[in-house]
Amino acid sequence: MLTQPVVHTAEGTVRGLADRGLAVFRGIRYAQPPVGALRFAAPAPPERWDGVREAFEFGPVVPQSGPMPAQPTGGTDWLTLNVCTPDPGRAGLPVLFWIPGGGYISGTANDPLYDPVELARSGLVVVSVNYRVGAEGFALLEGAPANRAFLDQIAALRWVRRNIARFGGDPGQVTVAGQSAGAGSVAALLTMGEARGLFRRAIAHSVPGNLCTPALAAEVTAQLADLLGTTATAAGLAGVDPWRLAAAVTDLGTALPQHLARWGRLAQSGIATVPVVDGEVLTGAPWSVLASGGVGGVDLLVGHTRDEFRLFSVLSGRHGAFTDEEARLALNLFAPSPSGPDDYRAAYPEATASDLLEAVSSDALFRMPSLRLAEANTAAAAGGTSYLFALALPAPAMEGAFGACHGLDVPLAFGTLDSPVGRHFLGEPPSPEAVRVSRELRQAWIRFATTGDPGWAAFEPERQLTRVLDATSRTVRYPEQASREVWAGRTLSAYDLR
Repeated sequence: MLTQPVVHTAEGTVRGLADRGLAVFRGIRYAQPPVGALRFAAPAPPERWDGVREAFEFGPVVPQSGPMPAQPTGGTDWLTLNVCTPDPGRAGLPVLFWIPGGGYISGTANDPLYDPVELARSGLVVVSVNYRVGAEGFALLEGAPANRAFLDQIAALRWVRRNIARFGGDPGQVTVAGQSAGAGSVAALLTMGEARGLFRRAIAHSVPGNLCTPALAAEVTAQLADLLGTTATAAGLAGVDPWRLAAAVTDLGTALPQHLARWGRLAQSGIATVPVVDGEVLTGAPWSVLASGGVGGVDLLVGHTRDEFRLFSVLSGRHGAFTDEEARLALNLFAPSPSGPDDYRAAYPEATASDLLEAVSSDALFRMPSLRLAEANTAAAAGGTSYLFALALPAPAMEGAFGACHGLDVPLAFGTLDSPVGRHFLGEPPSPEAVRVSRELRQAWIRFATTGDPGWAAFEPERQLTRVLDATSRTVRYPEQASREVWAGRTLSAYDLR
């Protein structure tokens, strides 16, 4: 039996825990704390150490924003990762590198939702990573690199390249994976030259369409700085406590409707700090960069849930209660111009105002970016292989009000049906259908990370074969045809000033 396993990394020795038959190492530093002179800088390589460091506890939570952010924990050693391995004495095991989501403003790898035990028991080495979010990771600042969160993720992948063999993993068999903002991170990594060669495959659930231009990002930063009484520069914001800055991002998110006339889709999305198409770290929308052959394609498993936006309409108490005016505003902001609003009404002739708002929001924010990423990766210029799925199994919570909503796929994929989120969505105990879909999706992850094939036919633009995960799963033509036709030939562009 494993008892406090010890691994000698390139930076120093760590001692982990034996947990449910697996070796677990938590809170390993992959870069120096981004504070002091390193605040808003690109991640600096970790320093070496002598002796043995205990890797028993998760690292401190990075500063969080949002309506229910995590609370501050001790220390500023935010750039850490965790490794769960079947056996550090093994060799050549496939590696799953998990990037938590959270709307680009929150998210932490210590969430019980991401418990890796079921995946690791199946033979994967699972790595999960904390990275800078909110203004720390994404605010566009004079004197600092853009999209620092993505640079953090690359630094963590470099750590994996150096060290994962010492934990039983194969550095040439790494699959990056994420959901929501984590999937947006995966999509960005697919296009970044610095990430090339650091992973072999990619899994992206519910790829978000939240991107913005430098002009809009600069206005957001200026507004943040104004809230804090400082200048919109790295030097100005460096004097602001990180958690106070995170709280200002929350406050700005609450006030976004006031900026609707000028900030348009960004204000409607409700999230102020998102990835910036800065031309250096992120050279364009990932689906556009891939389709143009800017980078080579990879094996990609990508998908979305059927009722993506339902989560937000239910949690806000507005499901089924949106007005015609609210639907009109959402269609005008999110539907592709110039005829998109009319096209949606024609495509969904029986839809209520709430139905239309949920459809266009689901499409613009998650469903169409996921579909476009699958299409772009298979383009001749990219040369990759894509596998597409759509989750259609509804959550039984609140008498089915959530439907197959955003985030429902995560406990199913990890097999964490007994986590707080899993129980909230799926009940206790979960239904036999939920258990079966969880097993299918989890096995698809494991097969894909191991062989590059999740177990169903590859997506091709002509046939559009998609695995629909439901009480009875099936492989069919992409199920959201009405929305796909509305968006056909239209551009999914970064948010800009109106």
